[in-house]
Amino acid sequence: MNAETQTDVIVRPVRDVDAQELGRVHATCWHETYDHLISKAALENVSPKRLAELWTHWAEQGEEYRMSAALVDGEIIGFVGSGPARDEDAPRERELYFIYLLHRYHGTGVGQQLFDAAIDEGEGVYLWVAADNPRAHRFYVRNGFAVDGETHDEAFLGETLTEVRFVR
Repeated sequence: MNAETQTDVIVRPVRDVDAQELGRVHATCWHETYDHLISKAALENVSPKRLAELWTHWAEQGEEYRMSAALVDGEIIGFVGSGPARDEDAPRERELYFIYLLHRYHGTGVGQQLFDAAIDEGEGVYLWVAADNPRAHRFYVRNGFAVDGETHDEAFLGETLTEVRFVR
């Protein structure tokens, strides 16, 4: 799919009734994003049902949280979430927690629409992203972020994923 053939995209706040579909899309995105970073065995343990339970929690957060889904033809194809910083040494008050989009929609502008739903123009924000995710790195740099030199190892599906911090 390319931008010329893309149908209309709707980006709207996440609702509790979205949890099951978000869990399915979340699991698919993890497979598409982390297949070169995490073992196949670990990824096979990703449960759309368990991720749906997490989404039930995310959908119930307060107004300082911005959780949105992108839909095409009524189907969720991606999602984004931001909220108060979770790190003690946070360089900004807002953190971009996640942004995932089904691979076939990469490069269509939907990722930017999701980002814009979670982060205000010019807003100071930070995020953690896999060190070995050059496509995401380019996206964040285009949106005014820079690596600040901080890294950490994150437990992910029973394995370790090295992340770098981007700040804007």
